[in-house]
Amino acid sequence: MNDIQTEIGEIVSVSGNVITVQLSDNMKSNMPVIEGIVYRIGQIGSFLKVPLGYANLYGIVTQIGAAAIPDRIKEAIIEDYTQMDNRQWLNMVLVGEQIGNKFARGVSQSPTTGDAVHLVTIKDLDVIYGGYDEKNSINIGNISISESLNAKLDLDKLIARHFAVLGSTGSGKSNSVGVILNAIANKDYKSCRILVIDPHGEYNSVLKGKSNVYKIRADSEKELYIPFWALPFNELMSIFSGNLTDQNRDYIRTKIVESKLDSVEKNAIEIEKELVTADSPIPFSIKQLWFELDDFERQTFQERANPEKKTAKKIEGNAENLMSNEYQPASAGGGAPFLNNQAKGILSFLDSVRLKLKDSTYNFLFQPGDYTPNLKGEVNKDLSDLLFNWLGSEEPITILDLSGIPSEIMTSISGTLLKIIYDALFWGQNLKIGGKEQPLLIVLEEAHNYLQAGEKSISSKTVQTIAKEGRKYGVGLGLVTQRPSELDETVLSQCGTIIALRMNNSKDRGHIRAAIQDELQTMIDLLPSLRTGEGIISGEGVRIPSRIQFYKLPNAHKSSDPKVSEKWMEEKEPKIDDYKELISLWRNQKL
Repeated sequence: MNDIQTEIGEIVSVSGNVITVQLSDNMKSNMPVIEGIVYRIGQIGSFLKVPLGYANLYGIVTQIGAAAIPDRIKEAIIEDYTQMDNRQWLNMVLVGEQIGNKFARGVSQSPTTGDAVHLVTIKDLDVIYGGYDEKNSINIGNISISESLNAKLDLDKLIARHFAVLGSTGSGKSNSVGVILNAIANKDYKSCRILVIDPHGEYNSVLKGKSNVYKIRADSEKELYIPFWALPFNELMSIFSGNLTDQNRDYIRTKIVESKLDSVEKNAIEIEKELVTADSPIPFSIKQLWFELDDFERQTFQERANPEKKTAKKIEGNAENLMSNEYQPASAGGGAPFLNNQAKGILSFLDSVRLKLKDSTYNFLFQPGDYTPNLKGEVNKDLSDLLFNWLGSEEPITILDLSGIPSEIMTSISGTLLKIIYDALFWGQNLKIGGKEQPLLIVLEEAHNYLQAGEKSISSKTVQTIAKEGRKYGVGLGLVTQRPSELDETVLSQCGTIIALRMNNSKDRGHIRAAIQDELQTMIDLLPSLRTGEGIISGEGVRIPSRIQFYKLPNAHKSSDPKVSEKWMEEKEPKIDDYKELISLWRNQKL
């Protein structure tokens, strides 16, 4: 091809990797036709080429028009406008170079003033976007400027250095994540492990046929259980309402440790007793613990402060059914029966515990199937079974659908889940199922729920740990959110690859701008005008920052919001019995 056909101007200024180009006066059109293909000059995000002997430098257009005029020329124009002479300028940022047929990020030499600048043709784009290793790359769509070019991601860098998918509602986040995960699953890696934490059940249909789905109140899926005894002490206590003094928290903590020590023997768990704490993921019967604590609070004595002289029970309680023992009431006149003066005054807290244990929405936690301890603290299955189901499946993807979890404990439960998984992979790092030997990708949908800036919740701390240290232990992170401004900036800055979809909120765009390379920040101004499913990718996972169009999944998630107009068109004819049933469900805490 004749270079004259593609030459569009010359370099007039070089500042670091930012190049100012004066467009040629000889250009007949801003839309030249070369070999039958129409090119547009000066599109933000498009590429230009600077041939330097045996190498070609490539840059991305970041500014065009008045904003790109060099300062010295601006001063001259202010003094004499006629000096502008209809000239045009643009700025571009150097991003890579081609030597032979090989393209690499970064440049080994700088151009100088007077060097010619050329359009990048389809053949040049083939060099830029080609050359990915098929074994560790996935195809996720097309380059926006040329539908014939596949958009690829470097899988090793994408997962090991973490990634974030950011975009407003309706911009195509779920579809984009689904395309990425499907592309990985289709590579037929024998030991691929991906865990999706999905608070809205959006990915069940998107990843159908390649995933195991664990869900609360499962229908066709598998039941999701998260045993309460795996929660650290503070997270377990945060589920119940009522304030506890520091002394009472220590009292309950001690009782839990005693229960766990007892369970260690009954379940033949191999652990040194000195290492057992209230945070240890060891089963114990919370019903039995509740019953004993409750009983102690209610006891009355025939003799003052003499536990050997308890009054007779009026009603025999039952730990399994969470029924309290009832004793003869204490005398109001100072005589027998006497109150238990050793009681801690925690009956209102214990009442809140009983309410939660009876609430059917918490069954996944307090009645977790074979992981439920009997009153002696014995269980049929341990955490090893739980982790095997989640991480040892033949399916490459496991989805934990958290849509049935009460919103007030979502952060605590999701944080505990992540901590269980990360701790297990950390301590088992040298085993064949550890993260080093079998890496794991964790995808967090609605990540702003777990990573609120400034929060110190268990989920926030655990995700921060994974973001900072997960790479060493083979744990990759994929954050998906529509509210990047609410994300912890430390975690976002740890994401090596940023996939930014359409975004209208200027505050959110500001956070993305802060997370990408300085010279490319003008590309973020394109975000409000992107099409659905179109995104700008920059960072480790791509060879060059790119504007791409994701493939469209045939079974992409659709909004689960009720169709108000359709529902209101239906004939309902409600009866009083319907409302009686509604009140009964409410009062009995059943769904």
